Amino acid sequence: MISSLSLWLYGVFMRLAKPLLRRKLHKRAQAEPLYGQFIEERFGHYTQSARQDWIWIHAVSLGETRTASILLQGLRQALPGMKLLLTNGTATGREEGRKLLQDGDLQVWQPWDSPEVLDRFFSAFKPKLGLLLETEVWPFLVQRAQVHGVPLMLVNARMSEKSMLKAQRWPALMQPAYAGLSAVCAQAQDDATRLKTLGAKVQGICGNLKFDAKPDAAQLALGRSWRQQLTAPVVMLASSRAGEESAWLGAWQIFIKQHSDVKVNWLIVPRHPQRVAEVESLLLSGGLRVSRRSTWGQEGPALGPTFNAETSHPTPVVLLGDSLGEMALYYSLSDVALLGGSFEKLGGQNLIEAAACACPIVMGPHTFNFTEASEAAQASGAAQRAIDMADAVRLAVETVQSKQAHQMRSHHAAQFAQQHGGAAERTVLAVRELLNSI
Repeated sequence: MISSLSLWLYGVFMRLAKPLLRRKLHKRAQAEPLYGQFIEERFGHYTQSARQDWIWIHAVSLGETRTASILLQGLRQALPGMKLLLTNGTATGREEGRKLLQDGDLQVWQPWDSPEVLDRFFSAFKPKLGLLLETEVWPFLVQRAQVHGVPLMLVNARMSEKSMLKAQRWPALMQPAYAGLSAVCAQAQDDATRLKTLGAKVQGICGNLKFDAKPDAAQLALGRSWRQQLTAPVVMLASSRAGEESAWLGAWQIFIKQHSDVKVNWLIVPRHPQRVAEVESLLLSGGLRVSRRSTWGQEGPALGPTFNAETSHPTPVVLLGDSLGEMALYYSLSDVALLGGSFEKLGGQNLIEAAACACPIVMGPHTFNFTEASEAAQASGAAQRAIDMADAVRLAVETVQSKQAHQMRSHHAAQFAQQHGGAAERTVLAVRELLNSI
């Protein structure tokens, strides 16, 4: 069990932070109204009628929710009649999670990590089992689940070196939390080793569920048809984070001055939709035109030249992805993708979806969130590693300028995605084994 002093100090902090959470939610609701809805659910107050024997899945954000959908397909087949209790922490995660619900399922906000809130949560729903996606281990969550007799399983679990060191700063708090999990299904051996170091009971190495995701066939077809209409290759900055668009703009402006004959179309898709307007303003201030996805219709992006009245030179157009749930469309429209989150010290975004769409990847130096996947992608030829944004721009342009190099890397990307499947089946088997032991 977690030491009483550590837990008391943590509890004091979480109680003091509640008003700050409310303030943050009201502020974020100005841009994303869903944050302002059902706020009391976060504090354990529910209007829904309760039932027992839920299979509870917690997927904090958009990426985890999409991963949960892969697992959920297998669970529904293996456990006929199961009822899903889904919790999310972000607006994009909750919006995506709505698509997963069937008759009798329920969705609420992630409960705040404090004893009184979690006691109300567990008393209201009495889940038979809790499945936490990837990294969502919270001290009181684990402790109160034990008190209420709810086994917790961490699935698709990953643990970077940085995250392990962070957890080890508070060993009296975090090691008992990991040890209190009933089972863990790790993505890779390195994840398993680090999780065991923290005291977790690693049941097995199941692989990464994201490899079992199938890109939307209609989006793939539409993106490829649009790509065929364009005369120049498309390079995407995918799932970009704050600071990366400005780094790209500076790198591209220097590159194009030195290589004025290069013809490349750029597509930028911010990771968080609330940043689209900010990114558009940045591009316009850099002297570029912007074509938003929401204006394309079914005909695809229009890239006809608009001439600057002062210089009579064409003003370049940057495509801007401002939609949710269309990454397969964007990847199939693109010839190469720069991996967002990897050019700032953020750990990188998921590269597996790009590979599944046969889109080669250029990664920045920071991929610690997906160390094993990024290293394997690089070793297979599906991805290249750049030292910074300028180097990434150079590598991407070199790839799209060589038909042979592009075809080879596209083939390697698709092959990489296909060879790492099967995680969903292995994870479902592990879940069934845990359920049978209850």
